[in-house]
Amino acid sequence: VEPEFASGYYDAVAFGIDFTARDLQDKLKSKGQPWEIAKGFDRSAPVSRFIPLSELPNEDIHFQLKRNGEVVQDGHTRDLIFSFDTLICHISKYFTLHKGDFIFTGTPAGVGPVQIGDLLEGYIEGREMLKCAIK
Repeated sequence: VEPEFASGYYDAVAFGIDFTARDLQDKLKSKGQPWEIAKGFDRSAPVSRFIPLSELPNEDIHFQLKRNGEVVQDGHTRDLIFSFDTLICHISKYFTLHKGDFIFTGTPAGVGPVQIGDLLEGYIEGREMLKCAIK
């Protein structure tokens, strides 16, 4: 997909969390082994409902993650290393993209461990999009 056409490949965004089993990841990496299972385990990537871009005030989307009511991540899409269009252009060189595919774009500062009993809440432009309890 050429950059000038990339925006035609998405019309909504969602809030997602990409969990990593760091202990397992570190163990596998230290042995020089692949570590997909530290990223792709059951329930490792909860995703909210989608919100159409037409419902958002502008292209610079504000998002937050709260853990137990405290803001731990706060970001804007303007701060992404790669724009949505750049990501689509690059990814499409290696993978066929289809309607409904998810692309996780990265995360702002504030990545940290979660504990059993933690409550995570994800927001886009102040709207609660995702709520999940760590079990």
